[in-house]
Amino acid sequence: MRKSHSWTALVWQVLLLLSLAAVLAWLSHNTWINMRARGIQSGFDYLLDPAGFDIAETALGYSAESPFWLAFLVGLVNTLWVAIPGMIGATLLGLLLAVGRISSHPLARALCAACIETLRNVPLLIQLFTWYVLMIEFMPEAGEPWRWGDALMWSKAGFSLDVWGMSGYLSPEYLALLLGLILYTAAFIAEVFRAGIEAVPRAQTLAAQSLGLSVGQSLRWVVLPQAMRVSLPPLTSQYLNLTKNSSLAVAIGYPDLVSIANTALNQTGRAVECIAIIMMIYLSVSLLTAWIMNRYNQRVNRHAH
Repeated sequence: MRKSHSWTALVWQVLLLLSLAAVLAWLSHNTWINMRARGIQSGFDYLLDPAGFDIAETALGYSAESPFWLAFLVGLVNTLWVAIPGMIGATLLGLLLAVGRISSHPLARALCAACIETLRNVPLLIQLFTWYVLMIEFMPEAGEPWRWGDALMWSKAGFSLDVWGMSGYLSPEYLALLLGLILYTAAFIAEVFRAGIEAVPRAQTLAAQSLGLSVGQSLRWVVLPQAMRVSLPPLTSQYLNLTKNSSLAVAIGYPDLVSIANTALNQTGRAVECIAIIMMIYLSVSLLTAWIMNRYNQRVNRHAH
């Protein structure tokens, strides 16, 4: 009976995929016919043409003479350059906020709760604009930066680091986007961790303390490992949201994937193709992120048993 049920479910899944493929093929065919009737060029051959525009931030040796495909690759790298540090920073800050919100100290609990609720309920776009204005209006001029020794400098031009003869530079657009994504996502991750911690039975903490572990040790070695198993699935959703929210970078001038795709669209008029590329790249990044997190979740649960 169970084997028959599994085969039936498989058949329905195959039929659903075939139906979706048929609908997509029909839509693509109609779109191509309508574009051809109106004399609109179509196709992805433009990816080999020179882009004809510069990109302010790139680590791939891009220039205006580079092809469009390299411009899209620069946009992908710039998106990942803000998304991956954003995930790490939001996770660490979210964990601190979650621990502070369940703390027995009333002041720490109130401050963390106020911080979480404020960040969650103010639209991300407004937060990005706020941080960007602070970066470019209230920082010192480029000729008179804030200095921390000879290695660190911060001004309206951005943040520069010179350590062991190696120089690094972060633009105000990048810093505003990264800070906004970290703070906004950390507020949601804090609630994810708080729910995971509160899902661990109180008896676990009491048992750990009865063995001589301090509150911090109980949290580190007993509560958090169990809370993580509960928190991983919703944590994955927050990572996906952070990656997709990075597309708001276009509002403050950071050259992410969407910003570069918009410029390419204006240069070529290939709206359908540019949008399709954006969709496929974000879909691929999201599926890869979900796969990595699912594998990690399986590993954590396997070790737990």
